[in-house]
Amino acid sequence: MVKKAVLLCLSFCFVQSFFGQGRNRFFSDSSLMLVGSYYYPEQWPKDNWARDLKKMGELGFDFTHFGEFAWAAMEPEEGRYDFSWLDEAVKIAEKNHLKVIMCTPTPTPPAWLTKKYPEVLMVNDEGRTIRHGARQHASWSSKKYREYVEKIVTILARRYGNNKAVWGWQIDNEPSHYGSPYDYNASAQANFREWLRKKYKTIDALNKSWATTFWSLTYNDFNQIRIPNAKELVQQPNPHAILDFKRFTADEVASFVLFQQKILRKYVSPQQWITTNLIPDFNPVDPNRMAALDIMTYTKYLVAGFEMGEGEQGFRMGSSTSIGYSNDRFRPINGLSGVMELQPGQVNWGKYNPQTMPGTVRMWIYHVFAGGNKFVCNYRFRQPLFAGEQYHYGILKTDGITVSSSGDEYIQVIKELHSLKKSYHPGTPVPPAYAARKTAILFSQESQWETDNQPQTNQWNFMNHIMKYYRALQSFGAPVDVIDEHADFSAYPVVIAPCFQLLDKALVAKWKNYVEQGGHLVLTCRTGQKDREAHLWEAKFAAPIYDLIGAKEISYDLLPEERTGHIKMGEQTFKWNNWADVIEAGDAEVVATYNDQFYKGKAAVVFKKIGKGTVTYIGPDTDDGELEREVLKKLYTNAGIGLLDLPKGVVVGWRDGFWIGLNYTSQQQNIPVPDNATIMLGSKTLAPADVVIWKE
Repeated sequence: MVKKAVLLCLSFCFVQSFFGQGRNRFFSDSSLMLVGSYYYPEQWPKDNWARDLKKMGELGFDFTHFGEFAWAAMEPEEGRYDFSWLDEAVKIAEKNHLKVIMCTPTPTPPAWLTKKYPEVLMVNDEGRTIRHGARQHASWSSKKYREYVEKIVTILARRYGNNKAVWGWQIDNEPSHYGSPYDYNASAQANFREWLRKKYKTIDALNKSWATTFWSLTYNDFNQIRIPNAKELVQQPNPHAILDFKRFTADEVASFVLFQQKILRKYVSPQQWITTNLIPDFNPVDPNRMAALDIMTYTKYLVAGFEMGEGEQGFRMGSSTSIGYSNDRFRPINGLSGVMELQPGQVNWGKYNPQTMPGTVRMWIYHVFAGGNKFVCNYRFRQPLFAGEQYHYGILKTDGITVSSSGDEYIQVIKELHSLKKSYHPGTPVPPAYAARKTAILFSQESQWETDNQPQTNQWNFMNHIMKYYRALQSFGAPVDVIDEHADFSAYPVVIAPCFQLLDKALVAKWKNYVEQGGHLVLTCRTGQKDREAHLWEAKFAAPIYDLIGAKEISYDLLPEERTGHIKMGEQTFKWNNWADVIEAGDAEVVATYNDQFYKGKAAVVFKKIGKGTVTYIGPDTDDGELEREVLKKLYTNAGIGLLDLPKGVVVGWRDGFWIGLNYTSQQQNIPVPDNATIMLGSKTLAPADVVIWKE
């Protein structure tokens, strides 16, 4: 299987999916990665524009970004449009050799619109209408809002769709409702009912799926249904209704984005690409539902008091998994990815807002590069002097002239990328050892929704669970694709499906076929407990996976936060207290056992050979992830897959013939650069937040 996977990984399909080389009429491979910065002409005096954009061009930036918050400037009164200012800004950018990303202004409806048509405003779970005064306050479901969106997007598309300076289009900005993630307004209520009608056809089918006989919740008609809302109820909402509402919301925001894409594509040049920038792991929004976009882009802020990183100074650098996982989540969706917003340094909105470690912004940019992205954009060029982001760093300081410390790091990368481009060789093959350890993480958005809603323990965190496996793969130097269940598993020597709670027998059969052909499948706790509608099976608990993993019975246990259980694997002992699937093994080999509690001696980890491949089931979710890492290490070693052994927080990746090493730790680290390698940037020994790039 490993040899087969290497050949597949060297194929065009591998290059397209992993390194983002597909659909490349939009991007030149030889450009490697372009660098840009946000600019808001409507927010600065007109006599600043020429100076600012000239400065941006002189500093080496490739592109800029206009318009996503400018609806009131584009249409100051209903039906009265003013694009003269935007025309001029585009001309100045073009004069300074800057490409322009043009944005639709739909996250910021103007006051005249929300005053005249208050029905376009979203409603939060407390029934409060969210008013004009910030952003993302409009309802994606409102027909009236979409009517006005269609007008402004059509006019923009006609005006700039063939402008040679406009490189691409961004729809909206971070489609979300931020702190009020779900919309309960009248249009959303009506659209939810219509979504349910299309899905279930009859009210009897819905009642059966939602199990409404429980607590006498039975409906006689779709019009009786309201969006499930805990704030309106004395106890928790129906979990099946919650799951459908989350599906509906993800469909609704995707519909809003793709509705705009359809308008744009009708008028804009085929050479102009279209995207929207999404917030990674903002789970009301599902990026896979927007795969029809030309390129997938995301925003990323790592240092704002929420990620402590590695060691004493890790809070100034963030986690090594943050950009890495986002790269690997977005790139495989359609083969092209970019980072539309990257933190510029200090920000204004965090839990607390520390200075970044010198070199960190540069390291982040190279992590974006390592992930195969086609461009990275800095938010923003000038630090604001007013309004809600006054303390948010820019490339330029508050005087509008002096380059900030993080701006210096951008300029350094721009110069270094120009040097790297000279060493780029098209068609450089993927190193076989690197390809051999390529791994897929099979991500289930619906399982995240379901387990978030019914966690069973206050310690459960779906993304933390996934990160334990991702962090282990990072330490192995394994390239990762985060895929959905419709992908071709055969391209990957190893597929890890963490917490795949909702499934059907067809997926289990697909897993079994993958294993029989030589693949190595890893399943984790909570997998297979429910069907697609979140019903437990009328059979043994998690019954569909028993034959696959070699189990007779599965139960689970949860411990209080202050209590710890122990697991024995060989001579090693590991601790757990989050979640534990307790397995009674059948024809599986027992790899690890519980070493205490009343089920001492029962299996915690089992392993089974099927055909040419193997299945590993890891029952516990530990705090530190060390058990999970050791089980994976054992699996890869036994499969003959060579691994690196990197310290936590050290990243090594490959892209376009270049190896990239990054140090997110608080200590000096030695990177495994071969003695015969040619070092392009840096050295084998990296200080915190430092980078090395080499070729072999």
